[in-house]
Amino acid sequence: MSSGVLEVRDVQKTFGAVTAAKDISVSVPQGSIYSLIGTNGAGKTTFVNMVTGYIKPDAGTINFGGRNIAGLPPRQITRLGIHRSFQIAQLCNELTVEENMLVAGAIHGQTRPSFLRRSDDAQARERAMATLERFNIAEHRNRLIPELSGGVKKLLDIAMAMAGETQIMLLDEPTSGVAADEKFPIMDLVINALRDEGVTVIFVEHDMDIVNRYSERVLAFYDGQIIADDTPDVVLSDAEVQRYVTGAPA
Repeated sequence: MSSGVLEVRDVQKTFGAVTAAKDISVSVPQGSIYSLIGTNGAGKTTFVNMVTGYIKPDAGTINFGGRNIAGLPPRQITRLGIHRSFQIAQLCNELTVEENMLVAGAIHGQTRPSFLRRSDDAQARERAMATLERFNIAEHRNRLIPELSGGVKKLLDIAMAMAGETQIMLLDEPTSGVAADEKFPIMDLVINALRDEGVTVIFVEHDMDIVNRYSERVLAFYDGQIIADDTPDVVLSDAEVQRYVTGAPA
């Protein structure tokens, strides 16, 4: 396996009698776009949580930037450049779009204030607005979160995850909760913005149209293991993937 920006080797994780990850190994090249597919409970989210520090592996290594980050706390991993968004957008309803971005900047270490309050620093505001413009949501800067559509909330959540220096972005179901006619425009915005910044992208997705259109490589999970790791056309036509993951006729 060739060297990549993220190197996962023989990672394992169990929860009691349940094996959530078994001998997971993968090498993700810099600037690539990977998708993770699998049914609920297959191990996708466990993989993302281990890479981002929310779960500590029982065994194995996760190498990034020349060091093993397995077991480091999430904020330390974030400061190193591995960022994530969540399936349910992590937004503060009492703040405006711009204020949410300012809080994200503080969390990611761009400013010194407590992450519990926003920054009034002019440079922080400039960075926040630049990110909102990159994701085409700057026009919503003064709106409160409950006023936003599901698509704009998704974009804001990902924009907030981009605060700070991002090398790897993990997206947990970026099109969930988004209207059908919004999913491709939103993914176009997200992928283009991340690609322009040279960010490596790993996203969890159940929509095979999204997977096929935006992935360069697909990891198919089943029962805590990776059962396929190849280009979308190869993985999605694999008989084992069709049987255990997509439900498509082999």
